[in-house]
Amino acid sequence: MTDDFPVKGMDAIVFAVGNAKQAAHYYSTAFGMRLVAYAGPETGERETASYVLESGGARFVFTSVIRAATERGRSWSGMSPSTRDGVTDLAIEVPDARAAHAYAVAHGATSLAEPHELKDGNGTVVLAAVATYGETRHTLVDRSGYDGPYLPGYQARGPLVEPPARRYFQAVDHCVGNVELGRMNEWVAFYNKVMGFTNMKEFVGDDIATEYSALMSKVVADGTRKVKFPLNEPAAGRKKSQIDEYLEFYNGPGVQHLALATGDIVATVRAMRAAGVQFLDTPDSYYDTLGSGSARPGCSWRNCAN
Repeated sequence: MTDDFPVKGMDAIVFAVGNAKQAAHYYSTAFGMRLVAYAGPETGERETASYVLESGGARFVFTSVIRAATERGRSWSGMSPSTRDGVTDLAIEVPDARAAHAYAVAHGATSLAEPHELKDGNGTVVLAAVATYGETRHTLVDRSGYDGPYLPGYQARGPLVEPPARRYFQAVDHCVGNVELGRMNEWVAFYNKVMGFTNMKEFVGDDIATEYSALMSKVVADGTRKVKFPLNEPAAGRKKSQIDEYLEFYNGPGVQHLALATGDIVATVRAMRAAGVQFLDTPDSYYDTLGSGSARPGCSWRNCAN
């Protein structure tokens, strides 16, 4: 069966932040990520400063605005990094960015950037971009002809701090989007039509609910399950849904959280907590509901990761 919108996986998660260097240092120190590339005033980029960090196949890019008065600076400052940090781009690696962009636009996507090439001594990258919920975009990246550290215009950089002997995580498992009440199915249909993604899982009714707050969620994914996007909307509860609170404080739809794949969650949580990362305590009753499939029944982070 032919895949009309083939993907290779997540290429990068791009964050707009108030202080990119500070964010890069935090994710290096607390998340064990390695700085691999940089673009900013020192490299000839006069409008933004960007730090590229990696852990296995996971790549985060932290960008802050230097000159908001320019057109490109205004596009970034539209995320208001002075008042909120957030994910601006869920970039997807594809074998052919031109074909992927043409397919997406033909099936209803709004184009944000036509296919174009970036070149340097390391080769050529082809990029294009389409819009999704809120101010989030999907950049489509074909880097099959490129062997540089990230993209043309970026210079290789060494780590800010000594990386851990064993990385804490090795991939982005999924990226969750929060959308307004009544629009979850609309965005599910968007991914079905525009990218050929299929429905992988859904949580409705009392599946994700407490006495006070509830949400509904559906998961879309590409055919290989390398790229997974859960989509949440509020559900009725005795109090305001956590999704409503997100939409209110973030001032609209956006990426709620990223899930990271790790080979040893207990060791990872222990190391990250020691580095200053805060984790929610998990009540023992949570593991009681997991049944025989739980690898560590009756274990909470308080007594397993400390």
